Amino acid sequence: GDSSVALQAQEEIIEMKDVFSVKLKRRRFAGQKKGGTLLGITIFKCLNKGENKLTDCSVHLNNLSEDHCQSWFRNLKEILNGFQNRPKSLKVFVNPNSHKREAAHIYHEKVAPLFKLADIKTDVTVTEYEGHALSVLKECELQAFDGVVCVGGDGSVSEVAHGLLLRAQIDAGKDTDYVSKPVRAPVPLGVIPAGTTNILAHTLYGIKHAVTATLHIVMGHMQAVDVCTFSTPSKLLHFGFSAMFGFGARTLALAEKHRWMPSSQRKDFAFIKTLADLKPEECELSFLPLQIPQEDGHEKDRITLLYLGSKDQWQKIQGHFLNVSIMAIPCLCSMAPRGLAPNTRLNNGSMALIVVQNTSRTEFIKHLKRYTGVENQFNFPFVETYTVQEVKVQPRRRSGADAKEDTCLNAASAEGNYPWNIDGDLMKETSEVHVRVHPQLIDLYGVNTDDLESSQATCNCI
Repeated sequence: GDSSVALQAQEEIIEMKDVFSVKLKRRRFAGQKKGGTLLGITIFKCLNKGENKLTDCSVHLNNLSEDHCQSWFRNLKEILNGFQNRPKSLKVFVNPNSHKREAAHIYHEKVAPLFKLADIKTDVTVTEYEGHALSVLKECELQAFDGVVCVGGDGSVSEVAHGLLLRAQIDAGKDTDYVSKPVRAPVPLGVIPAGTTNILAHTLYGIKHAVTATLHIVMGHMQAVDVCTFSTPSKLLHFGFSAMFGFGARTLALAEKHRWMPSSQRKDFAFIKTLADLKPEECELSFLPLQIPQEDGHEKDRITLLYLGSKDQWQKIQGHFLNVSIMAIPCLCSMAPRGLAPNTRLNNGSMALIVVQNTSRTEFIKHLKRYTGVENQFNFPFVETYTVQEVKVQPRRRSGADAKEDTCLNAASAEGNYPWNIDGDLMKETSEVHVRVHPQLIDLYGVNTDDLESSQATCNCI
Protein backbone atom coordinates (compact mmCIF):
# COMPACT_ATOMS: atom_id res chain seq x y z
CA GLY A 1 0.00 0.00 0.00
CA ASP A 2 0.96 3.65 0.37
CA SER A 3 1.93 3.48 4.02
CA SER A 4 4.81 5.74 4.92
CA VAL A 5 5.68 3.56 7.88
CA ALA A 6 8.83 1.60 7.24
CA LEU A 7 8.03 -2.04 7.94
CA GLN A 8 10.64 -4.72 8.35
CA ALA A 9 10.44 -7.07 5.39
CA GLN A 10 9.47 -10.61 6.29
CA GLU A 11 9.53 -13.22 3.54
CA GLU A 12 7.53 -16.44 3.57
CA ILE A 13 7.34 -18.97 0.76
CA ILE A 14 3.98 -20.68 0.26
CA GLU A 15 3.83 -23.66 -2.06
CA MET A 16 0.55 -23.79 -3.94
CA LYS A 17 0.26 -27.55 -3.40
CA ASP A 18 -0.25 -26.74 0.30
CA VAL A 19 -2.97 -24.12 -0.33
CA PHE A 20 -6.60 -25.26 -0.30
CA SER A 21 -8.57 -22.01 -0.29
CA VAL A 22 -8.32 -18.28 -0.96
CA LYS A 23 -10.86 -15.68 0.16
CA LEU A 24 -11.31 -11.93 -0.12
CA LYS A 25 -10.94 -10.39 3.32
CA ARG A 26 -13.46 -7.70 4.33
CA ARG A 27 -14.43 -5.87 7.48
CA ARG A 28 -18.14 -6.15 8.18
CA PHE A 29 -20.38 -4.75 10.88
CA ALA A 30 -22.42 -6.99 13.15
CA GLY A 31 -25.24 -8.60 11.17
CA GLN A 32 -23.78 -7.57 7.80
CA LYS A 33 -23.56 -10.59 5.47
CA LYS A 34 -22.41 -9.00 2.21
CA GLY A 35 -20.12 -6.18 1.17
CA GLY A 36 -17.90 -4.48 3.72
CA THR A 37 -14.55 -2.71 3.57
CA LEU A 38 -11.96 -4.62 1.54
CA LEU A 39 -8.80 -5.37 3.51
CA GLY A 40 -6.98 -7.80 1.19
CA ILE A 41 -6.99 -11.55 0.65
CA THR A 42 -6.51 -14.52 2.97
CA ILE A 43 -4.77 -17.71 1.88
CA PHE A 44 -5.60 -20.92 3.74
CA LYS A 45 -2.99 -23.63 3.69
CA CYS A 46 -2.41 -27.13 5.06
CA LEU A 47 0.44 -27.28 7.56
CA ASN A 48 2.30 -30.46 8.56
CA LYS A 49 2.86 -30.27 12.32
CA GLY A 50 4.92 -33.47 12.48
CA GLU A 51 4.01 -36.93 13.80
CA ASN A 52 1.63 -37.28 10.82
CA LYS A 53 -0.64 -34.49 12.12
CA LEU A 54 -1.99 -31.85 9.72
CA THR A 55 -3.65 -28.56 10.61
CA ASP A 56 -4.97 -25.54 8.73
CA CYS A 57 -3.57 -22.05 9.04
CA SER A 58 -4.08 -18.71 7.27
CA VAL A 59 -1.83 -16.09 5.73
CA HIS A 60 -3.22 -12.55 5.38
CA LEU A 61 -2.12 -10.33 2.48
CA ASN A 62 -3.25 -6.74 3.03
CA ASN A 63 -4.11 -4.40 0.16
CA LEU A 64 -6.96 -1.90 -0.19
CA SER A 65 -7.13 -1.96 -4.00
CA GLU A 66 -10.24 -3.79 -5.25
CA ASP A 67 -8.72 -4.42 -8.71
CA HIS A 68 -5.43 -5.64 -7.30
CA CYS A 69 -7.09 -8.05 -4.83
CA GLN A 70 -9.55 -9.36 -7.43
CA SER A 71 -6.68 -10.04 -9.82
CA TRP A 72 -4.77 -12.03 -7.20
CA PHE A 73 -7.95 -13.81 -6.13
CA ARG A 74 -8.81 -14.91 -9.68
CA ASN A 75 -5.31 -16.13 -10.45
CA LEU A 76 -4.94 -18.06 -7.23
CA LYS A 77 -8.37 -19.67 -7.70
CA GLU A 78 -7.36 -20.71 -11.22
CA ILE A 79 -4.25 -22.42 -9.86
CA LEU A 80 -6.26 -24.21 -7.16
CA ASN A 81 -8.82 -25.39 -9.71
CA GLY A 82 -5.96 -27.01 -11.63
CA PHE A 83 -5.35 -29.66 -8.96
CA GLN A 84 -7.23 -32.58 -10.48
CA ASN A 85 -7.67 -34.89 -7.48
CA ARG A 86 -9.25 -32.31 -5.19
CA PRO A 87 -12.97 -32.97 -4.69
CA LYS A 88 -15.62 -30.36 -5.50
CA SER A 89 -18.61 -32.41 -4.35
CA LEU A 90 -18.83 -35.17 -1.72
CA LYS A 91 -21.43 -37.64 -0.49
CA VAL A 92 -21.09 -37.83 3.30
CA PHE A 93 -22.35 -40.55 5.67
CA VAL A 94 -22.41 -39.83 9.41
CA ASN A 95 -23.06 -42.66 11.87
CA PRO A 96 -24.50 -40.93 14.98
CA ASN A 97 -24.11 -44.10 17.08
CA SER A 98 -20.36 -44.59 16.63
CA HIS A 99 -18.28 -44.90 19.81
CA LYS A 100 -19.52 -42.23 22.26
CA ARG A 101 -22.11 -40.90 19.79
CA GLU A 102 -19.71 -38.12 18.86
CA ALA A 103 -19.66 -38.52 15.06
CA ALA A 104 -22.23 -35.77 14.40
CA HIS A 105 -20.36 -33.34 16.67
CA ILE A 106 -17.03 -34.18 14.98
CA TYR A 107 -18.53 -33.61 11.56
CA HIS A 108 -20.29 -30.31 12.28
CA GLU A 109 -17.52 -28.81 14.44
CA LYS A 110 -14.33 -30.01 12.72
CA VAL A 111 -15.08 -31.40 9.27
CA ALA A 112 -17.90 -29.34 7.73
CA PRO A 113 -16.18 -25.94 8.30
CA LEU A 114 -13.11 -27.09 6.36
CA PHE A 115 -15.26 -28.49 3.53
CA LYS A 116 -17.09 -25.14 3.36
CA LEU A 117 -13.83 -23.18 3.41
CA ALA A 118 -12.56 -25.29 0.50
CA ASP A 119 -15.82 -24.67 -1.44
CA ILE A 120 -16.70 -28.37 -1.40
CA LYS A 121 -20.41 -29.10 -1.78
CA THR A 122 -21.72 -31.87 0.44
CA ASP A 123 -24.77 -34.10 0.54
CA VAL A 124 -25.05 -35.53 4.08
CA THR A 125 -26.90 -38.67 5.16
CA VAL A 126 -27.12 -39.37 8.89
CA THR A 127 -27.53 -43.14 9.05
CA GLU A 128 -30.50 -44.42 11.06
CA TYR A 129 -29.93 -48.18 11.04
CA GLU A 130 -27.39 -50.82 10.07
CA GLY A 131 -27.32 -51.13 6.28
CA HIS A 132 -28.70 -47.61 5.71
CA ALA A 133 -25.52 -46.39 3.97
CA LEU A 134 -25.49 -49.53 1.80
CA SER A 135 -29.08 -48.98 0.64
CA VAL A 136 -28.39 -45.30 -0.16
CA LEU A 137 -25.26 -46.15 -2.15
CA LYS A 138 -27.18 -48.64 -4.27
CA GLU A 139 -29.66 -45.96 -5.34
CA CYS A 140 -27.91 -42.55 -5.30
CA GLU A 141 -26.47 -40.75 -8.35
CA LEU A 142 -22.80 -41.44 -7.63
CA GLN A 143 -21.64 -39.68 -10.79
CA ALA A 144 -22.69 -36.40 -9.17
CA PHE A 145 -19.92 -36.75 -6.57
CA ASP A 146 -16.13 -36.72 -6.66
CA GLY A 147 -15.89 -38.92 -3.57
CA VAL A 148 -17.67 -40.51 -0.64
CA VAL A 149 -16.84 -39.76 3.01
CA CYS A 150 -17.69 -41.83 6.06
CA VAL A 151 -17.70 -40.32 9.56
CA GLY A 152 -17.77 -43.25 11.96
CA GLY A 153 -15.92 -46.32 13.19
CA ASP A 154 -14.51 -49.38 11.45
CA GLY A 155 -17.92 -51.00 11.03
CA SER A 156 -19.36 -47.91 9.34
CA VAL A 157 -16.36 -47.59 7.02
CA SER A 158 -16.60 -51.29 6.16
CA GLU A 159 -20.27 -50.88 5.18
CA VAL A 160 -19.57 -47.85 2.97
CA ALA A 161 -16.55 -49.48 1.27
CA HIS A 162 -18.62 -52.63 0.65
CA GLY A 163 -21.46 -50.49 -0.74
CA LEU A 164 -19.15 -48.60 -3.11
CA LEU A 165 -17.66 -51.79 -4.53
CA LEU A 166 -21.03 -53.53 -4.74
CA ARG A 167 -22.37 -50.51 -6.64
CA ALA A 168 -19.44 -50.78 -9.05
CA GLN A 169 -20.37 -54.39 -9.84
CA ILE A 170 -24.04 -53.43 -10.36
CA ASP A 171 -23.17 -50.52 -12.68
CA ALA A 172 -20.86 -52.80 -14.69
CA GLY A 173 -23.63 -55.41 -15.09
CA LYS A 174 -21.66 -57.98 -13.08
CA ASP A 175 -23.07 -60.79 -10.98
CA THR A 176 -23.11 -59.72 -7.32
CA ASP A 177 -23.69 -63.22 -5.93
CA TYR A 178 -20.28 -64.48 -6.98
CA VAL A 179 -17.56 -61.97 -7.84
CA SER A 180 -14.39 -63.44 -9.36
CA LYS A 181 -12.82 -60.28 -10.82
CA PRO A 182 -14.35 -57.20 -9.17
CA VAL A 183 -14.65 -53.79 -10.82
CA ARG A 184 -12.78 -50.89 -9.18
CA ALA A 185 -14.74 -48.50 -7.00
CA PRO A 186 -16.03 -45.56 -9.08
CA VAL A 187 -15.01 -42.81 -6.63
CA PRO A 188 -12.51 -42.49 -3.74
CA LEU A 189 -13.48 -43.09 -0.12
CA GLY A 190 -12.59 -40.72 2.72
CA VAL A 191 -12.45 -41.90 6.34
CA ILE A 192 -13.10 -39.51 9.26
CA PRO A 193 -12.32 -41.44 12.48
CA ALA A 194 -15.16 -41.32 15.02
CA GLY A 195 -15.13 -44.88 16.37
CA THR A 196 -13.32 -46.81 19.08
CA THR A 197 -10.45 -48.50 17.24
CA ASN A 198 -10.35 -46.74 13.82
CA ILE A 199 -7.96 -49.21 12.23
CA LEU A 200 -8.35 -47.94 8.66
CA ALA A 201 -7.90 -44.29 9.71
CA HIS A 202 -4.76 -45.12 11.71
CA THR A 203 -3.39 -47.10 8.76
CA LEU A 204 -4.06 -44.25 6.31
CA TYR A 205 -3.04 -41.27 8.43
CA GLY A 206 -0.90 -42.74 11.21
CA ILE A 207 -3.11 -40.98 13.76
CA LYS A 208 -6.71 -40.64 14.94
CA HIS A 209 -7.29 -36.96 14.17
CA ALA A 210 -10.40 -35.69 12.41
CA VAL A 211 -8.77 -32.50 11.09
CA THR A 212 -5.85 -34.46 9.62
CA ALA A 213 -8.26 -36.85 7.90
CA THR A 214 -10.36 -33.96 6.57
CA LEU A 215 -7.35 -32.12 5.16
CA HIS A 216 -6.15 -35.24 3.34
CA ILE A 217 -9.58 -35.31 1.67
CA VAL A 218 -9.60 -31.57 0.93
CA MET A 219 -6.08 -31.72 -0.53
CA GLY A 220 -6.98 -34.71 -2.70
CA HIS A 221 -4.26 -36.99 -1.35
CA MET A 222 -5.12 -40.45 -2.64
CA GLN A 223 -3.81 -43.93 -2.03
CA ALA A 224 -4.77 -47.04 -4.02
CA VAL A 225 -5.56 -49.87 -1.58
CA ASP A 226 -5.99 -53.64 -1.94
CA VAL A 227 -9.38 -55.12 -1.05
CA CYS A 228 -10.44 -58.69 -0.19
CA THR A 229 -13.56 -60.55 -1.22
CA PHE A 230 -15.06 -62.86 1.41
CA SER A 231 -17.24 -65.53 -0.20
CA THR A 232 -18.90 -68.86 0.49
CA PRO A 233 -19.02 -71.43 -2.34
CA SER A 234 -22.38 -69.95 -3.39
CA LYS A 235 -22.31 -66.20 -2.68
CA LEU A 236 -20.31 -63.06 -1.99
CA LEU A 237 -20.42 -62.16 1.70
CA HIS A 238 -18.49 -58.91 1.85
CA PHE A 239 -15.79 -56.70 0.43
CA GLY A 240 -13.27 -55.81 3.14
CA PHE A 241 -9.68 -55.20 4.20
CA SER A 242 -9.16 -57.64 7.08
CA ALA A 243 -10.83 -60.45 9.00
CA MET A 244 -10.41 -62.59 12.11
CA PHE A 245 -11.75 -66.04 12.87
CA GLY A 246 -11.55 -67.53 16.35
CA PHE A 247 -10.65 -65.33 19.32
CA GLY A 248 -11.03 -61.99 17.49
CA ALA A 249 -14.43 -62.98 16.10
CA ARG A 250 -15.71 -64.51 19.34
CA THR A 251 -14.79 -61.31 21.21
CA LEU A 252 -16.75 -59.19 18.74
CA ALA A 253 -19.74 -61.56 18.86
CA LEU A 254 -19.87 -61.30 22.64
CA ALA A 255 -19.51 -57.51 22.54
CA GLU A 256 -22.43 -57.27 20.09
CA LYS A 257 -24.63 -59.16 22.56
CA HIS A 258 -23.97 -56.45 25.15
CA ARG A 259 -24.82 -53.40 23.04
CA TRP A 260 -26.62 -51.93 26.05
CA MET A 261 -23.22 -51.34 27.70
CA PRO A 262 -21.05 -48.30 26.87
CA SER A 263 -18.73 -49.00 23.93
CA SER A 264 -15.41 -49.23 25.77
CA GLN A 265 -16.91 -51.20 28.67
CA ARG A 266 -18.55 -53.84 26.51
CA LYS A 267 -15.36 -54.34 24.48
CA ASP A 268 -13.25 -54.73 27.63
CA PHE A 269 -15.84 -57.09 29.10
CA ALA A 270 -16.00 -59.17 25.91
CA PHE A 271 -12.20 -59.36 25.68
CA ILE A 272 -11.77 -60.52 29.29
CA LYS A 273 -14.72 -62.95 29.12
CA THR A 274 -13.51 -64.52 25.85
CA LEU A 275 -10.00 -64.79 27.26
CA ALA A 276 -11.36 -66.49 30.38
CA ASP A 277 -13.32 -68.95 28.19
CA LEU A 278 -10.40 -69.36 25.77
CA LYS A 279 -10.79 -72.34 23.48
CA PRO A 280 -9.59 -73.16 19.98
CA GLU A 281 -11.58 -73.66 16.80
CA GLU A 282 -10.95 -76.84 14.84
CA CYS A 283 -10.63 -76.06 11.14
CA GLU A 284 -8.78 -76.69 7.91
CA LEU A 285 -6.89 -73.84 6.29
CA SER A 286 -6.05 -73.95 2.58
CA PHE A 287 -3.96 -71.14 1.15
CA LEU A 288 -2.22 -70.13 -2.04
CA PRO A 289 1.18 -68.57 -1.26
CA LEU A 290 2.14 -65.37 -3.02
CA GLN A 291 4.29 -65.96 -6.08
CA ILE A 292 7.28 -63.64 -6.04
CA PRO A 293 8.59 -62.67 -9.51
CA GLN A 294 12.27 -62.60 -10.41
CA GLU A 295 14.12 -59.44 -9.43
CA ASP A 296 14.33 -58.23 -13.03
CA GLY A 297 10.59 -58.82 -13.58
CA HIS A 298 8.28 -55.94 -14.43
CA GLU A 299 5.44 -54.74 -12.20
CA LYS A 300 2.91 -56.00 -14.77
CA ASP A 301 4.39 -59.49 -14.51
CA ARG A 302 4.01 -59.46 -10.71
CA ILE A 303 0.37 -58.42 -10.85
CA THR A 304 -0.34 -61.04 -13.51
CA LEU A 305 1.16 -63.76 -11.30
CA LEU A 306 -1.49 -63.07 -8.68
CA TYR A 307 -4.07 -64.66 -10.94
CA LEU A 308 -2.06 -67.56 -12.38
CA GLY A 309 -1.78 -69.90 -9.39
CA SER A 310 -2.50 -73.52 -10.29
CA LYS A 311 -4.45 -75.81 -7.95
CA ASP A 312 -1.47 -78.00 -7.03
CA GLN A 313 0.23 -74.99 -5.38
CA TRP A 314 -2.38 -74.84 -2.63
CA GLN A 315 -1.13 -75.74 0.83
CA LYS A 316 -3.23 -77.11 3.70
CA ILE A 317 -2.90 -77.11 7.46
CA GLN A 318 -5.36 -78.67 9.89
CA GLY A 319 -5.62 -78.32 13.62
CA HIS A 320 -6.99 -76.42 16.57
CA PHE A 321 -6.40 -72.69 16.25
CA LEU A 322 -7.03 -69.95 18.81
CA ASN A 323 -7.11 -67.22 16.17
CA VAL A 324 -6.77 -66.86 12.41
CA SER A 325 -6.14 -63.38 10.95
CA ILE A 326 -6.32 -62.57 7.24
CA MET A 327 -5.26 -59.00 6.47
CA ALA A 328 -4.57 -57.10 3.25
CA ILE A 329 -3.48 -53.94 5.11
CA PRO A 330 -1.16 -53.42 8.13
CA CYS A 331 -4.11 -52.61 10.47
CA LEU A 332 -2.53 -50.00 12.71
CA CYS A 333 -4.32 -48.79 15.84
CA SER A 334 -3.48 -47.25 19.19
CA MET A 335 -3.30 -50.71 20.78
CA ALA A 336 -1.03 -52.02 18.00
CA PRO A 337 1.13 -49.10 16.81
CA ARG A 338 3.20 -51.38 14.55
CA GLY A 339 0.04 -52.94 13.15
CA LEU A 340 -1.76 -56.25 13.53
CA ALA A 341 -0.06 -57.32 10.29
CA PRO A 342 3.11 -55.18 10.07
CA ASN A 343 4.63 -57.22 7.24
CA THR A 344 2.02 -56.32 4.65
CA ARG A 345 1.32 -53.00 2.91
CA LEU A 346 -1.69 -51.09 1.63
CA ASN A 347 -1.19 -51.99 -2.02
CA ASN A 348 1.31 -54.80 -2.52
CA GLY A 349 -1.23 -57.31 -3.84
CA SER A 350 -0.91 -59.75 -0.95
CA MET A 351 -2.48 -60.73 2.37
CA ALA A 352 -0.93 -61.69 5.67
CA LEU A 353 -2.23 -65.00 7.05
CA ILE A 354 -1.48 -65.18 10.78
CA VAL A 355 -2.29 -68.49 12.49
CA VAL A 356 -2.19 -68.86 16.28
CA GLN A 357 -2.24 -72.53 17.20
CA ASN A 358 -3.67 -73.87 20.44
CA THR A 359 -1.54 -73.00 23.45
CA SER A 360 -1.92 -72.09 27.11
CA ARG A 361 -3.76 -68.95 28.15
CA THR A 362 -0.53 -67.58 29.64
CA GLU A 363 1.39 -67.95 26.36
CA PHE A 364 -1.50 -66.52 24.35
CA ILE A 365 -1.59 -63.45 26.61
CA LYS A 366 2.18 -62.99 26.09
CA HIS A 367 1.53 -63.02 22.34
CA LEU A 368 -1.26 -60.42 22.64
CA LYS A 369 0.82 -58.12 24.85
CA ARG A 370 3.55 -57.88 22.24
CA TYR A 371 1.20 -56.07 19.86
CA THR A 372 1.42 -53.01 22.11
CA GLY A 373 5.22 -52.84 22.12
CA VAL A 374 8.18 -53.14 19.76
CA GLU A 375 8.92 -56.85 20.17
CA ASN A 376 7.98 -59.27 17.39
CA GLN A 377 4.52 -60.59 18.25
CA PHE A 378 5.00 -63.55 15.92
CA ASN A 379 8.18 -64.87 17.54
CA PHE A 380 6.43 -67.76 19.28
CA PRO A 381 6.51 -71.46 18.36
CA PHE A 382 2.69 -71.54 18.21
CA VAL A 383 2.39 -68.58 15.77
CA GLU A 384 2.82 -69.05 12.02
CA THR A 385 2.70 -66.34 9.36
CA TYR A 386 2.30 -66.65 5.60
CA THR A 387 2.13 -64.21 2.69
CA VAL A 388 -0.75 -65.36 0.53
CA GLN A 389 -3.07 -64.55 -2.37
CA GLU A 390 -6.04 -66.69 -1.34
CA VAL A 391 -7.23 -68.46 1.80
CA LYS A 392 -10.03 -70.95 2.44
CA VAL A 393 -11.22 -71.51 6.02
CA GLN A 394 -13.26 -74.65 6.61
CA PRO A 395 -14.46 -74.99 10.26
CA ARG A 396 -15.05 -78.44 11.75
CA ARG A 397 -18.15 -78.78 13.90
CA ARG A 398 -17.70 -79.68 17.52
CA SER A 399 -19.09 -82.93 18.81
CA GLY A 400 -20.13 -84.44 22.15
CA ALA A 401 -19.38 -82.58 25.39
CA ASP A 402 -17.45 -79.83 23.58
CA ALA A 403 -20.47 -78.97 21.46
CA LYS A 404 -22.79 -78.87 24.48
CA GLU A 405 -20.41 -76.59 26.40
CA ASP A 406 -19.90 -74.30 23.41
CA THR A 407 -23.66 -74.05 22.82
CA CYS A 408 -24.09 -72.68 26.34
CA LEU A 409 -21.51 -69.99 25.67
CA ASN A 410 -22.50 -69.16 22.13
CA ALA A 411 -26.04 -69.65 20.90
CA ALA A 412 -24.87 -69.33 17.29
CA SER A 413 -23.03 -72.63 17.61
CA ALA A 414 -26.35 -74.40 18.10
CA GLU A 415 -27.21 -73.37 14.57
CA GLY A 416 -23.80 -74.35 13.26
CA ASN A 417 -22.84 -70.70 12.63
CA TYR A 418 -19.28 -69.49 13.14
CA PRO A 419 -18.61 -65.81 13.86
CA TRP A 420 -16.29 -63.76 11.66
CA ASN A 421 -14.93 -60.30 12.41
CA ILE A 422 -14.68 -58.53 9.05
CA ASP A 423 -13.39 -54.98 9.51
CA GLY A 424 -15.22 -54.69 12.82
CA ASP A 425 -18.47 -56.07 11.39
CA LEU A 426 -19.86 -59.33 12.78
CA MET A 427 -20.83 -62.00 10.26
CA LYS A 428 -21.87 -65.60 10.94
CA GLU A 429 -21.37 -68.40 8.47
CA THR A 430 -21.95 -72.15 8.48
CA SER A 431 -19.71 -73.14 5.58
CA GLU A 432 -16.27 -72.58 4.13
CA VAL A 433 -15.20 -68.96 3.63
CA HIS A 434 -12.97 -68.14 0.67
CA VAL A 435 -10.85 -64.98 0.91
CA ARG A 436 -9.10 -63.45 -2.12
CA VAL A 437 -7.08 -60.26 -2.44
CA HIS A 438 -7.65 -57.90 -5.38
CA PRO A 439 -4.85 -55.37 -5.99
CA GLN A 440 -5.63 -51.65 -5.73
CA LEU A 441 -9.39 -52.07 -6.00
CA ILE A 442 -10.30 -48.79 -4.29
CA ASP A 443 -8.78 -45.34 -3.82
CA LEU A 444 -8.80 -43.99 -0.29
CA TYR A 445 -8.13 -40.38 0.64
CA GLY A 446 -4.87 -40.40 2.56
CA VAL A 447 -1.18 -41.14 2.26
CA ASN A 448 0.63 -44.39 2.93
CA THR A 449 2.22 -43.62 6.29
CA ASP A 450 5.41 -45.41 5.19
CA ASP A 451 5.87 -42.77 2.51
CA LEU A 452 4.45 -39.75 4.34
CA GLU A 453 7.67 -37.76 4.49
CA SER A 454 8.79 -38.58 0.93
CA SER A 455 5.45 -37.89 -0.72
CA GLN A 456 5.90 -34.11 -0.76
CA ALA A 457 6.51 -33.03 -4.38
CA THR A 458 7.95 -29.78 -5.59
CA CYS A 459 5.49 -27.25 -6.98
CA ASN A 460 5.08 -23.66 -8.12
CA CYS A 461 5.34 -21.16 -5.30
CA ILE A 462 3.85 -17.78 -4.50
